[in-house]
Amino acid sequence: MADLLRVALVAGEASGDILGASLMQALRARHPQVEFIGIGGPLMEAQGLTSYFPMERLAVMGLVEVLGRLPELLSRRRRLVKALIEAKPDVFIGIDAPDFNLGLELKLRRAGIKTVHYVSPSVWAWRQKRVLQIREACDLMLCLFPFEAQFYDEYQVPVRFVGHPLADAIPVQADRAAAREALGLPQDCHVVALMPGSRGGEVSRLGSLFLDAAVRLRTLRPGVRFVLPCASPERRQQLEEMLVGRDLPLTLLNGRSHEALAACDAVLIASGTATLEALLYKRPMVVAYKVASLTYLILKRLVKSPYISLPNLLAERLLVPELIQDAATAESLAQLLAPLLEGGEVQTLGFDVIHRALRRDASVQAAEAVLTLAGRG
Repeated sequence: MADLLRVALVAGEASGDILGASLMQALRARHPQVEFIGIGGPLMEAQGLTSYFPMERLAVMGLVEVLGRLPELLSRRRRLVKALIEAKPDVFIGIDAPDFNLGLELKLRRAGIKTVHYVSPSVWAWRQKRVLQIREACDLMLCLFPFEAQFYDEYQVPVRFVGHPLADAIPVQADRAAAREALGLPQDCHVVALMPGSRGGEVSRLGSLFLDAAVRLRTLRPGVRFVLPCASPERRQQLEEMLVGRDLPLTLLNGRSHEALAACDAVLIASGTATLEALLYKRPMVVAYKVASLTYLILKRLVKSPYISLPNLLAERLLVPELIQDAATAESLAQLLAPLLEGGEVQTLGFDVIHRALRRDASVQAAEAVLTLAGRG
């Protein structure tokens, strides 16, 4: 078929699977004769991706933590390069996972395959010299945030700000009462969502801390209740064990993080993509994070950005409190959360401005940029 478009994509974790599936859907809507190959999760496979190996084999985080998996990751990348060069896709799209995908993109581009990187790595915050590698590896960078596009323009990297798919999917005004009814939560009291992360390591470092902060917050606001969405059965079991001995009016959920955000008045949350979701639901938040001690020492020397959370990076100011490592104590978290239950308007007004700026029909814009690069626009 002369007009068949072959697109290769590689996603490394669940957030990339969501982005990839939405992009694939938008590509097929504009170019029905399309074939998808590469690496992805269940959502991308449902959109027709032929996956060379399970996406979970790429899911690893942290500077120190990756070392044990490095031989396997390098071996898989070598085999993937060979397979993709043989398949000759019209365009390759690396979705996030920069440490894996950028090296892959460089080799594919040198082999004559057009390359796109979707979701910028945090080059504006740390390891800024990576932008030189990106310029050599990518024909096009697709950015979710406007400050990223400004950074790439300064380094003459072809870039397009497409907006964020979550900003399109999440309503500008969420229905708190309906969400509480759906979750069986009372309408007449304050509810705080606890979101200590989706990975086992995050929950092990933040889970008990967040529960201790909730206990302390109950002494400051006696009527407050809590809701905690669990990312998986494993995380639920982990958190149930942490709850033993703690007397908290807390509802554990299996998933349903968006409903928890819609239902709550405020959020205690780990730094990461979930902070963007809380922002889009206009829920005031306190951000906390802890990593392995050695990882923190390395990052402390490398990170150039004054902020770690997406709300502050997008606002370009300290819009939400950030407590990192030893500063993140149960007492300090509770003290910062308490006033947000009656207020938080400064945060939520800022969140609304950011939401509207990111609401750009991102997957459609990304698809159009990819098709133009592939000569099918």
